[in-house]
Formats: sequence, structure tokens, C-alpha cells
Amino acid sequence: MRLHRNLVLAIIESLSQIFNQKKQADKIVAITLKQDRRWGARDRSFVAETIYDIVRWKRLYAKLAGLETQNNDTFDTYSTQNLFQLFSVWLILKEIELPIWEEFEKFNYDKTKIDEIKQNFNQLSQIRKYRESIPDWLDNLGEQELGNEIWTKEIAALNSQAPVILRVNTLKTSVQKLQKQLSEQNIETKKIKDYPDAIQLLERKNILKNELYKEGFFEVQDASSQLIAYFLDIKKGIQIIDTCAGAGGKSLHIASLLQNKGQITAMDIYENKLVELRKRANRADVHNIKTYSIKKENNKIDNSQFKQFYNSADRVLIDAPCSGLGVLSRNPDAKWKLSLAFLEEIKQTQQNLLQEYSKMTKKGGKLVYATCSILPSENQNQVEAFLNSENGKDFKFIEDKKILSHQTGYDGFYMVLLEKV
Repeated sequence: MRLHRNLVLAIIESLSQIFNQKKQADKIVAITLKQDRRWGARDRSFVAETIYDIVRWKRLYAKLAGLETQNNDTFDTYSTQNLFQLFSVWLILKEIELPIWEEFEKFNYDKTKIDEIKQNFNQLSQIRKYRESIPDWLDNLGEQELGNEIWTKEIAALNSQAPVILRVNTLKTSVQKLQKQLSEQNIETKKIKDYPDAIQLLERKNILKNELYKEGFFEVQDASSQLIAYFLDIKKGIQIIDTCAGAGGKSLHIASLLQNKGQITAMDIYENKLVELRKRANRADVHNIKTYSIKKENNKIDNSQFKQFYNSADRVLIDAPCSGLGVLSRNPDAKWKLSLAFLEEIKQTQQNLLQEYSKMTKKGGKLVYATCSILPSENQNQVEAFLNSENGKDFKFIEDKKILSHQTGYDGFYMVLLEKV
């Protein structure tokens, strides 16, 4: 294939923002794809897939390009020439001829270097931390917490491209009707067994521009994430608090299951996310969600503001902030931003949330703690510590669900159901 310079430069600039400025890959890709209206679907697909590929396999490509630093666990910065070297490795491994540009001169006209990269790729593919392109500390931690066999399978699954899953908004349509409507637009989908509201695209498309999405007939939501609303064991007319609601994906799903009966209070520390939630709720014809902006002063939360909610909710959902290791397939840049220090900090936050937000559960009510992490230290260990604490003594364990990507093909998740006795 012939490479156009404007496409290549867009890729290099995007990688610079992701690696050097630590911007989120999905947001940068979305912005990049809008910068030139002359690009066709094939051009946009090439740009997006190339960016994600290089982000996902950064460590492996850096090693092959001779760029890996001694302290390879840091979020490295790269010069423009370094980024062209990473792109060169990508081209070589894809068997695409390098353009005759000065930026590629290190590898052009040197068949020995190209053969060496291919040979080294085969050798490095035998070493998990290079094959899966992850920092040493993460490879060690994954094996320590999950065991060698499961971690090897799981990190390989998390390095594959995530499928596009839709959640059908049953307030406005049904699975069968939406499938038919999408099929009429040549968008084919399949039902997913044991996921009642989920359908999967058979071919990747930019579904967010579709009129059915704009009219609120569906949301994009991974299949594993869709299980949480069902796990809450909800019934029409009950009071539910979603304590870490964000932009409201799970709150909206809960509302659709309630058929707009009962009341959902969606809380978050970020008002802009709650604004987005309200927009989405309006689009989806959801009328039983009220939002509550959690106040912070000097970057600290005053827990006294929650007293009005103590012992008030039939169901409490704590979809806690976490490492996000279960969703690396859709957020591959996260593994370059994570650190052990961050993990320790987030685990303290998780326990604090359990201790405080559990107080909102009324007697006989139920609490769900969930994360999109696969690490027991963020999941089972947190629940055990809570149940052994003073605030946890009134709760009993009902059941939990550990979802691994290599077993389902979807995001890694954890959820536990507790009851206040």
C-alpha cells in the first residue's frame, strides 16, 4: 500500500500527545479522525488501527527499535524521530514497504536491519512481558495475584481488540426490533447468550453517528458491565443510589429495568459527568434519575454531606474507581500510566468508599461493590477487609462474580452482592 504523508503525520502527532502529554488515546483518536474531511473510511480506519496498535505494543516496538530505556517501567517520552522509528517497526512487521522519506532512513536500504527486527520479534515473542508489551512490575503483579497460567491467558485476551457491544434501551424498543432496524441499514448484529439486553456488532462501525443512537434506542456498553444492573437484584419501586455514577451508563440501565418506576440517585464528584448523564437520560426517556454532585474542599470530601442518605436506600451500587486492568482491550494506553504507587492509593480509596457509602444501605437492603479490575487485591481482598471492619459487621456475603476476559471475550470485571441484616 502507498502511504500518504498527511495520514502518517497525523499518526505521529497523535502518538506524541498520547505518550508525551499523557492524553487519553480514545479522545485523541476521535479528534484526529475529524481533522481532515477528505479522508475516506479506509483512511480513518488505517489511522485509528495504527495508533491503537502502536500504543498497545509500545514496549515491544521500542525494544525492536532499540529505544527501550534501562528504566523501562516509566511512561517514557519520545521525540518525533523516535515515534517514526516505532512506526517503522510497525510497518516492517506488517510487511508494508517503508516510504523513501528521510524520517525512515534508519531502516531504508538496510535489509540486514529489517531482517534483524523480524528475527528479534520471534525471539521476544517467547518472553511474556515483551510478547504482551507490559511493564515488568505489572507482569510480576499479575502473576503474583492470578497465578502464571491464568495471568498468561488473561493478559493475552486483554491485548486483543474489544468487540463493540450495544445495550438496547428497553424503554424505547426491544432487542428484536433494534436488530431489524440496524439490519435495514446494513449493520448486522448478533444476540449474546445470557446477556438479555446486549447485541454485538459483527463488523466495527462508528455507531455513535447513527440516528438510532441519537434518539436513545441504544447505548454502547460492554457486556460485562451490563451484568451489574441485574446483579443488584432490583425490583420496581425501590430506592437506589449509584454512588460513583460518572456519566451514568449503569444508572441508565437500572432505570430501563425499573421501567421508570422507583427512584435512582446518581452521585459523582465530577459535575460535568452528571451533566452528561442528564443529557443521556433525556435522550433515553429516563425520568426517575436525580443527580447529586458530591462536594470537595481542598481535594477532600466532607462525609457529613452523606448523612441525609444514611439507611435510606434499598440498593446501593459502588462502582469503584480502580486500576482498569479489566478494560485494557479498549484502553491500551492505561498500562503505560499505571504504577504501583497509584494502585496503593486507589485501593485505599476503594476501602474508604466501602466504609462510607455502605452506610446508605437500609436494613434488609443490598449493596453491590464492583470494579473493572481483575486483581483480587482490588476485589475479594477489599470485600473481606470491609466485612471484618466495624461498619461491615452488619453485612453478610451473598455472592460474587469474577469475570475474566479470556473466558468470556468481554471486559474483565468483579462484582459482589452484600446484604445488610
